[in-house]
Amino acid sequence: MKNQSTRSNIDWMVVSLYFVLVVLGWLNIYSSSLPLEETSIFDMSQIYGKQLLFILLSIPLIIMILSIDGKFFEKFASVFFIVSLLSLAGLFVFGKEIKGQANWYSFGSFSLQPAEFAKAATALALSKYMGDVQVNLSAYKYQFQALGIIFLPILLIIPHDPGSALIFSSMILVLYREGLPAWYLWTGFIAIILFILSLLFEPIYIVLAALLVTIAIFFKSRPMNRNVVLSSIVFVLISAFTFSVDYVFDNVFQQHHRDRFNILLGKEVDMRGIGYNINQSKIAIGSGGWTGKGFLEGTQTKGGFVPEQHTDYIFTTVGEEWGFTGSLIVIALFVALILRILYLAERQKTKFSRVYGYCVASILFIHFFINTAMVLGLFPTVGVPLPMFSYGGSGLLAFTILIFIFVKMDANKVNEW
Repeated sequence: MKNQSTRSNIDWMVVSLYFVLVVLGWLNIYSSSLPLEETSIFDMSQIYGKQLLFILLSIPLIIMILSIDGKFFEKFASVFFIVSLLSLAGLFVFGKEIKGQANWYSFGSFSLQPAEFAKAATALALSKYMGDVQVNLSAYKYQFQALGIIFLPILLIIPHDPGSALIFSSMILVLYREGLPAWYLWTGFIAIILFILSLLFEPIYIVLAALLVTIAIFFKSRPMNRNVVLSSIVFVLISAFTFSVDYVFDNVFQQHHRDRFNILLGKEVDMRGIGYNINQSKIAIGSGGWTGKGFLEGTQTKGGFVPEQHTDYIFTTVGEEWGFTGSLIVIALFVALILRILYLAERQKTKFSRVYGYCVASILFIHFFINTAMVLGLFPTVGVPLPMFSYGGSGLLAFTILIFIFVKMDANKVNEW
């Protein structure tokens, strides 16, 4: 059993789903960026030509990852994490500004986005920490240290790219799987609801409602579980948070962030300005109907009505040209990939590889969920690409590394008995 090759133990379902998504992604990039004049698919002056180059580069990268001993990633996880933090910190000095965000390193005609690769490094570092047999998330010490691994890159990324920073928070779900108390998730969920409600209604009404809920919970609890001090502290924290939302919204958020939230919440209607992207995205997806207009036949796509259609809004091409049926197939492929990784993660023989598998699934899920919700107008535009679909060499290579490190770990599990 120990002599079986990595190739014979590879989960080919994950590999197949990855390549199917990559190919479908390239076809949509090709459609959304095809010029009027005839040109080669290898034309490096075109977006689809560059993406094809990165797809070809991902193949030797996959072979290299699968050739490395799986223990290598655990042994050097801390090194990868430190290097990724340094690369993120370097953006403050050497970062190149593209579309208003200095989150790139420029190398001639190509650019590198270190935040994409930091996801895999952070997942490895968190997995290594959680793999320690002494780590028990019921203790505050370990909770804060594990959360610190996640929030360190967030602090370095958020000034440049809030969307990417949001992705890292998905790894908190992994900690919940490993024993993090549920109140962390409930606190985050309640904070999001309070934030949205505070933008829609006067804070005083929300505070009064919170007071009534607090009183109701207090008196419905068993007498032995009632704690006046704790209930009072929770109410004060909710009130302080609610009254701080307007200040944070007006003074911390940038104007384009405020505009996107206002449009999403229906407080503003600006179909020619900040709301143009979402409006055109809805039109393109809606025009696809049940079966779509056909490959290369999308009028919204060909007319260039949807800005950034080859990157953040690539799913609009799917909706217009492939319709509801094609969109459902793409969604099913992503769901199948995520569920398969979760299934394999539960079967791992070491805590390190299990935690890493859950990190991979969480990162893919939050990318997929936010991007599709964004193009449908259900979430503010935050610049989160669709994995394996959106144009970008950094994103494709980073997702390749993220996924195939786990594929290698899973292939090695026969040696971990």
